Amino acid sequence: MSTVDFEQIAQYAKIFSDLTPKREALIAEAGIKIMPHLPAVTEKFYVNLLKVPKAAPFIEGKIDYLKKTHLMWLQQVFTGEYDQAYVEMMYRVGYVHVQVDLPVEFMSGGITLITNELIIIVSELYADEPEKSFEILGAINAAFGFSLLVMQASYQASVSEVLNRFLSITGVSKVLFDNLAAAYDKKAANI
Repeated sequence: MSTVDFEQIAQYAKIFSDLTPKREALIAEAGIKIMPHLPAVTEKFYVNLLKVPKAAPFIEGKIDYLKKTHLMWLQQVFTGEYDQAYVEMMYRVGYVHVQVDLPVEFMSGGITLITNELIIIVSELYADEPEKSFEILGAINAAFGFSLLVMQASYQASVSEVLNRFLSITGVSKVLFDNLAAAYDKKAANI
């Protein structure tokens, strides 16, 4: 990984996901009730992931290890601490996903699987407090959106690194490449 401005990524992702200090505190508060349910969320995540045929090569023979790291990550999410260490960790997770050629849609699909389970859990835990449940779910959505944006930043950086390496090897300038890509896109649109 080249030099990464984690503070810039964090600021951008917090704005985009609307992860505010109030929401961070709410997640930490709710985390006390939610954490005992996280092992079940991880189990259900992998049950659902096994239904996706393209996932098999990425998880075969590694499920126990992946479950352990997945649960540790979920527990971190519910501490409500989204500091530079968390951002660096999520960026590295995204980077590792790039290195194993995990399709980018697996990350957003995975977040969906997790939040589906958390909606049920929060709705049950706060059944007598619908307004609080709504606020907590909004905070959870923001936290997972934040995490996803940070992981996707490493995907984008990897694509840029590959393009720059290609340009360096071939001697093609960025301007020429952009012009060729635009011409190709225009031609492809007319087909």
